[in-house]
Amino acid sequence: MKSASKPINTWASSYAKHSISALLIAVFGSLSTPTALGADAKPPLMLANVYHPGVALADYWVSEKYDGVRGFWDGQKLLTRGGQLINAPAWFTANWPATPMDGELWAGRGQFQKAASTVRQQSPDDAAWRGIRFMVFDLPAEPGPFTDRLSALNSVVGKLAVPWVQAVPQSKVASHAALQSQLKQITKAGAEGLMLHRGSALYKGVRNDDLLKVKTHDDAEAKVVGHIPGKGKYADRLGALLVEIPGANGQPAKRFKLGTGLTDAQRQNPPAIGSQVTYRYRGLTDSGLPRFASFMRLRED
Repeated sequence: MKSASKPINTWASSYAKHSISALLIAVFGSLSTPTALGADAKPPLMLANVYHPGVALADYWVSEKYDGVRGFWDGQKLLTRGGQLINAPAWFTANWPATPMDGELWAGRGQFQKAASTVRQQSPDDAAWRGIRFMVFDLPAEPGPFTDRLSALNSVVGKLAVPWVQAVPQSKVASHAALQSQLKQITKAGAEGLMLHRGSALYKGVRNDDLLKVKTHDDAEAKVVGHIPGKGKYADRLGALLVEIPGANGQPAKRFKLGTGLTDAQRQNPPAIGSQVTYRYRGLTDSGLPRFASFMRLRED
């Protein structure tokens, strides 16, 4: 048992608001009784900023960015990043530890829609779940820096010894040029991009430079505030989404149309008003709006 005098990391402090047992996990490690977040509680997950040249790459571990649905195992239940219960088959999470695990529910490169469709079903499709892997990249309640948590992560996943739970491979990169070369290589093979995780970082349920995403394009999220009717071949269907992004530096929120990238099925049955969507873009205009914005997907919570 680990000494109670060890400092509790930021994640555990936030998690304890929902469960005293979670605090005990952070101090003492795994408990004999599984713990879970309270109903509808949003897990305080570590979120990524965007990579920029000048980052001290020697401090970071590099891994593939998996294009799936964020999954959080709270020690008893599998949840989305928004705190909604994921109805996975019983065999999928059988014998999982009481230790919380953070990862990605992934169906393979270029298979985001397959993963999202499988995860969102209220009644799990056993055959579809056979194609899902839980790619574990962190243990939120484990104390110590990320480099030390990697050993514990590999041990936890290794003990499970099932092919659908895998520890995300981590490696080092020497320079910005080497990182860009790796990015080019992996995206050409169908991957979404790369992730950088600072080796000295504790697990903090915030967005900061301890975790960085490296992609060939920018992406962001916006809230759907309206449906704009289509014209011509899109008559009687959606023409574009009217979306809103928060204002920066005291400026009001900004709205813009998002029509490129939508499939015929999405135009027929568009994302609901109030939902969050992810879009890609290439830089910003002088007024702060995204250039060449293209719809990617409905954000899955």
